[in-house]
Amino acid sequence: MALTADQTTQARLDELIADQERLFLQRQPASARMVDRARRSLAGGVTSNWQIARPQTVWISHGAGSKIYDLDGKEYVDFHGGYGAMAVGHAHPAIVEAVSKRIGRGSHFAQPTEDATLVAEELARRFGLPLWRFCNSGTEATMDAVHLMRAATDRPKIVKVEGAYHGHHDSVMVSVTDGHPEIGPAGRPASVASGSGLPAEIIALTLVVPFNDVAALERTFDEHRDSIAGLIMEPVMMNAGIIPPQPEYLARVESIVHDNGALFAFDEVKTGLTVGPGGVTKSMGVSPDIITLAKSLGGGLPCGAIGGSAEIMEFITDGRYEQVGTFNGNPLTMASARAALTEVLTEDVYRRWDDLRSVMVEGCESAIEACDVPAHVVALGAKGCVTFSPTPVTNYREFLEIDDRFSHCHWLFQHNGGVFLPPWGKAEQWLLSAQHDDDDAGRFVANFAEFAKAVSGR
Repeated sequence: MALTADQTTQARLDELIADQERLFLQRQPASARMVDRARRSLAGGVTSNWQIARPQTVWISHGAGSKIYDLDGKEYVDFHGGYGAMAVGHAHPAIVEAVSKRIGRGSHFAQPTEDATLVAEELARRFGLPLWRFCNSGTEATMDAVHLMRAATDRPKIVKVEGAYHGHHDSVMVSVTDGHPEIGPAGRPASVASGSGLPAEIIALTLVVPFNDVAALERTFDEHRDSIAGLIMEPVMMNAGIIPPQPEYLARVESIVHDNGALFAFDEVKTGLTVGPGGVTKSMGVSPDIITLAKSLGGGLPCGAIGGSAEIMEFITDGRYEQVGTFNGNPLTMASARAALTEVLTEDVYRRWDDLRSVMVEGCESAIEACDVPAHVVALGAKGCVTFSPTPVTNYREFLEIDDRFSHCHWLFQHNGGVFLPPWGKAEQWLLSAQHDDDDAGRFVANFAEFAKAVSGR
């Protein structure tokens, strides 16, 4: 029986993936040796499960500017950016100088240093929320946000968006899964534990709604009246490619949440300093009660932050909620964050990102059209992705239907062509840095064009 067009494409993808994986392994024998060695002392041979990649983990030697280098000495234009943490690029002179000066004066006191105030002042200016606290990761920041919402309202339940990742604490490891049928109907997602070790009693306190679905959110508040502390959400959904909010969606969400006496928290861990100087909060004109930041805030050092209105942060100020952490506001992190905010991520950099993003988007769209690839490009600020669907994706269920062989094959073509992207290609995005240039963007586009031709058989 003759193959259909779809079957032909699928067979071609499988063949291309096999060829590209063989080339991948041939290029990286030193990484292969380190994988074997690491398995004897590191659980799974890595320091995070997200570092496990097919066909093998890539071990990095060093980075400089917009480039990184693996253990075999191969150079890559880095559009991975440490899962969105490296908007400053690698070894930026301003970051190197700030951290070098600070380390010679002591690296930890568990007491505040001047830089913590300077960083908080800059965040207040950028995001419009007056008071801030620091922590050490996006997971810690969203955990504080959830605890703070519960403390401020004396209510037990929270709402999150299906498929949205907010870190790995119990309250938000809910419905970040592709398992059917346990995730429930599309219009009424079930609260499903996303992994093991999560008590059912805690999972039941987290209610789930689809992204871009105002009616589902209204129904959820109606059914759980006076028991919902707040909603935590990414204003632009990440970890599912990039899914923008539909027109007026965020404003309607804000109104529904506040009308029910609940609090509104934006998880801007991935978007906060990458889609614009003041994140989605400023660019889309929405006013959440709480904002969480991390990733690129630290300039490459572990950092998280939670900002809020004076009314909400009073619960921290007077001790009704104890926001604590030995390494909160660590001097090295604060020095790096200050340099990132005031010396690197300037208005000039955001304008340069606009130019580079246009090069990448237009180049990929031209290749998609020329080769008739079922895909489209979504990009905001420094973040962008190719979503392998011919039509826009509006929620997590639509994202799940995408064949992840397209993104894996694309990742391999980019990697073997000297561009490093996040290994979980279907879910993740590219990240521009302050040190990328036109040649870097051109290499990405050239690799994508080669991939598009190969997958379409042109």
